[in-house]
Amino acid sequence: MMKASDLMVKCLEEEGVEYIFGVPGEENADFMMSLEQSEKIRFVLTRHEQGAAFMAEIYGRLTGQPAGCLGTLGPGATNLITGVADSNMDRSPMLVLTGQGSTARLHKESHQIMNVVEMFRPVTKWATTVLNANTIPEIIRKSVRIARSEKPGAVHIELPEDIASHETDAKPMKPQRYRRPVVDEKITNRAFDLIAAAKRPVIIAGNGCIRRRASKQLRMFCEATGIGVLSTFMAKGCVDMDAAYCLYTIGLGAKDLPTLVIDDADLVITLGFDMVEYHPSLWNPKRDKTIIHADFLPAEIDESYHPEVELIGDLAHTLWLFNERVSSLSKAKFDFSRQADVRKRMQQEFAAHADDDTKELIRPQKALWDARQVMGPNDIVLSDVGAHKMWIARHYHCHEPNTCLIPNGFCSMGFALPGAIAASLINPDKRVLGISGDAGFLMNVQEMETAKRLGCNMTMMVWEDFAYGLIAWKQQAHFGKHTDLAFSNPNWSQLAVAFGWSMHNVRNSADLAGELEASFQEDGPSLVVIPIDYRENMALTKRLGEITGSGAGVA
Repeated sequence: MMKASDLMVKCLEEEGVEYIFGVPGEENADFMMSLEQSEKIRFVLTRHEQGAAFMAEIYGRLTGQPAGCLGTLGPGATNLITGVADSNMDRSPMLVLTGQGSTARLHKESHQIMNVVEMFRPVTKWATTVLNANTIPEIIRKSVRIARSEKPGAVHIELPEDIASHETDAKPMKPQRYRRPVVDEKITNRAFDLIAAAKRPVIIAGNGCIRRRASKQLRMFCEATGIGVLSTFMAKGCVDMDAAYCLYTIGLGAKDLPTLVIDDADLVITLGFDMVEYHPSLWNPKRDKTIIHADFLPAEIDESYHPEVELIGDLAHTLWLFNERVSSLSKAKFDFSRQADVRKRMQQEFAAHADDDTKELIRPQKALWDARQVMGPNDIVLSDVGAHKMWIARHYHCHEPNTCLIPNGFCSMGFALPGAIAASLINPDKRVLGISGDAGFLMNVQEMETAKRLGCNMTMMVWEDFAYGLIAWKQQAHFGKHTDLAFSNPNWSQLAVAFGWSMHNVRNSADLAGELEASFQEDGPSLVVIPIDYRENMALTKRLGEITGSGAGVA
């Protein structure tokens, strides 16, 4: 016999859970006492439940396995929900563990009691409460299976305080993994006939392509065919940025150079595409594109996304089947002149400000050029949400999957600092750079203490503009003016000293690369603050607005 909370911990151990991030309360005291005895699961105390959820999300995105985030009932649970929703919509496996009051008072008005399970249902794949200690093995086994299955996401488990202390003789269930179903030969041949008949095909790679096996097969297919790949924000690194077929990123609301390739294409092959990132109406407004949809799940029904063929099954296997047939294709049959032109012009844009020597304000393009020079091929960049996210999406590119993590489904501000903490814990041998605006950074600024306490070797680069810059950008573009979005900031140097961080306040763009490099030579967390020149926002909007299919109009 053992306590239910002991059994729950043993079940989580059996599933291979390594981390639980969170802030406990009295309603999960039994669980915390049980967790303290675990030699396999590390509990990371955070300063806010939202930070815990973001940390668990990043663990899931980087490993493909679920971590836990923990909160107590009531306000602890509500504090988790934004990070949980972010994880669920960004397709990251996660276990959400909350306490609850005794089942003897759930049916009536009572201190801090609310229906947490119902609250989590819209932002998770499954949410349940433990009402019988003997069901814990089944609940944990089911939760992990659901969290890991395509599309991955969050699962919520509530453990009332009285159930946690019940005795049980149940035992953990041994995890049994299943192989994902695969597409058949007939539908694969039909898709391949469309590819063989095309003259200007292009690939849109989505979140599903960052699975390592899928990325490997995708690269082999592109090497053999030369077909170009446009990545969504969350698919960065599925192909190497140095490959001739890498056409960089799509997903900005405005027309951009890479979308010219889609305009020109007579076949669009979507691989692991997730329309929470980039709505098809933006790249198929006339609804006239011939589309092949290959993903783990059928396509979402949408008037602008009506595929001719759907290849539903394990994406890596689908690409392997393509590669089995690729010898019948010749690169010479395709016209990739538009692809080559777009790639060349984008490279010119990336390098345009590489040698900037501006003072007091630093252009976004320069900041990201220097960041790319300082970060190695396997190092990790995390973007928060704001104007900087758009620049990172457009100007920071990758050699490997999961080396640039952007929240682009639910798009929660406050993501980067706690996310960088988790990335540094999981990959202590890699450089970890979080990039935030001044607004997003201060949303979870309390996790600076967590980073220092854990000894995280990481750098946070804050782009300071004293405003909600992305909202100002969008209002300005739409209305010709923006509402009052300005605020003040702390003394960054004093803030860094207060939390025990190293500090770099960079005022000259020529110094940025050196200061970034120095930050990675320091032990513990470092803060790099730069005054960002967001005059470039509207300048970019103007240039993008002038893009034409003839190739004119981009400076």
